[in-house]
Amino acid sequence: MKVTKAQAMENRQRIVETASVLFRERGYDGVGVADLMGAAGFTHGGFYKHFGSKADLMAEAATYSFTQSAEESSQADMADFVRHYLSRKHRDAPGTGCTMAALCTDATRQSEPVKEAFAAGIEKQLDTLTHHDVAQSESERREARAKHIAMIAQAVGALVLSRSCPDDSPFADEILETCCSDILSHLKSASKD
Repeated sequence: MKVTKAQAMENRQRIVETASVLFRERGYDGVGVADLMGAAGFTHGGFYKHFGSKADLMAEAATYSFTQSAEESSQADMADFVRHYLSRKHRDAPGTGCTMAALCTDATRQSEPVKEAFAAGIEKQLDTLTHHDVAQSESERREARAKHIAMIAQAVGALVLSRSCPDDSPFADEILETCCSDILSHLKSASKD
């Protein structure tokens, strides 16, 4: 039975969505093509009808998950975003959570297209978070951007550190709570300026 173009596009999208979750849960090396295709409901042999390589899928899945994250974070104000990001709920759901926290260390050992997808995704997330700023001058925009880069780095680092601790560890919660309080404090003092 021949697959229509529309069905082929839907199948490809299902593979990308499935890969996005599995890669964030298990890392790039923790997911084989056969497992991934099975989870998406397809046979291993169909993979190369859609993608030239696993690296191509990794880049596309990263782009997809970064776009998803940017859309979700654009709906919240900065304080709500930080509270959600540094929550136990987000920490315990890497498959549907932040791509940066789940895969940045894996991406450092991948091909240039995967790294490029990460750079573009991180930039997209940064743009989404800075859309709340009303900085007027070029120097104000640079300063706001620098503050957001530092905030993203602290939040991602906190989530990664927390996830590296045992699930029931009080220290895992302490990391999240400490960094959340620190970032919220910086946001509050910045809003007073």
